[in-house]
Amino acid sequence: MVAAHPARPSERELRSASKQARRSNGEDAPTSLEDIAAGIQVCRRCDLWRNATQGVPGLGPPRAALMIVGEQPGDQEDLQGVPFVGPAGQLLDRAMAEAGAPRDRVFVTNAVKHFKHEPRGKRRLHKTPDRGEVQACRWWLGAERRLVRPRVILALGATAVQAVFGKALPIGKTRGQRQALDGGELALVSWHPSFMLRIPDRDAKDRAYAELVADLKQAWKLAG
Repeated sequence: MVAAHPARPSERELRSASKQARRSNGEDAPTSLEDIAAGIQVCRRCDLWRNATQGVPGLGPPRAALMIVGEQPGDQEDLQGVPFVGPAGQLLDRAMAEAGAPRDRVFVTNAVKHFKHEPRGKRRLHKTPDRGEVQACRWWLGAERRLVRPRVILALGATAVQAVFGKALPIGKTRGQRQALDGGELALVSWHPSFMLRIPDRDAKDRAYAELVADLKQAWKLAG
């Protein structure tokens, strides 16, 4: 019996695969958020894709006035393919509601689009992306910024600050201070919700949460 040859990809499939490969390597700039979402799935700019379930692009209105940038997808985000749906995302939702910033009018994304982790038994434990991984993924964040064109960007946590500003900033000293970016957006920094989940002291946790709510309120007001 002669084995059947695999079906030859159609010309359309070949063009699509070639197009996404070029975009993932930074040769072609995406022209839509759908292009970005597709390109992230075939991105090989760093090695984080190897152990991730899928890439997680940003989500929100294509012309949102406010963009929120976190660190990376967590365990639940990696499984669902949606940013900020795990415990930190639920805390962010609560803070946004208190700040009067409707999530469905905000574009939420991450500095790094694949989940970096290490296995520990049946669990997958978060690992902080290194500088090279953040730099590799800045191309995608830059593409999201160019297409969404937000008035204000709120960077949550040190990794997001590095991705948005291209350098480290002390969050405790710079939060609440608006800064102009090269792209013309105003930028603010604040604590990442996951940071609060790790604070053992209740008073310190409450202070950090109140500061996040205040920063969200300021960002939303500036965006409006």
